Amino acid sequence: MISTILVALDGSTRSSGVFDAAATLARALQARLVLYRALVVPPDYSPADVTRGPDELPVYLEKEARSELLALQTRAPDVACDIRVDESNQPWRSILAAGDAVNASLIVLGSHGYHGWDRMLGTTAGKIANRALRNVMIIHDRDQSSEMSLGRGGSS
Repeated sequence: MISTILVALDGSTRSSGVFDAAATLARALQARLVLYRALVVPPDYSPADVTRGPDELPVYLEKEARSELLALQTRAPDVACDIRVDESNQPWRSILAAGDAVNASLIVLGSHGYHGWDRMLGTTAGKIANRALRNVMIIHDRDQSSEMSLGRGGSS
């Protein structure tokens, strides 16, 4: 039985579609959502590059992430939601750890649809799907019309 769904959201334009898919599933299963963001402070961040102090960037990023997650939460007021934000230098590891921490029955996240080197080296979604001890649902946001025009869509 699926009772808790961890929804990993990265702030990209795909986040709303991932959230909507997870909320639809949560409604059908009467499950609780945990909206999750792994904060990544850029490795080349230099406190001298901005007017904020060295400890203020993570605080600012967390505030922005929570604000974005709260905005998504208002799209589904009928679904029980919690919000969790963690700082991480490896989002895929952080998402797996968050799934364990909240005892998620399912992890939902979006796919970026990378190709080439990114696909060979492994995307966040791929790493989670291959390493998770929990069920994983990957939401694809593909433009069907472009796939059809490239000859990849349709029936055979």
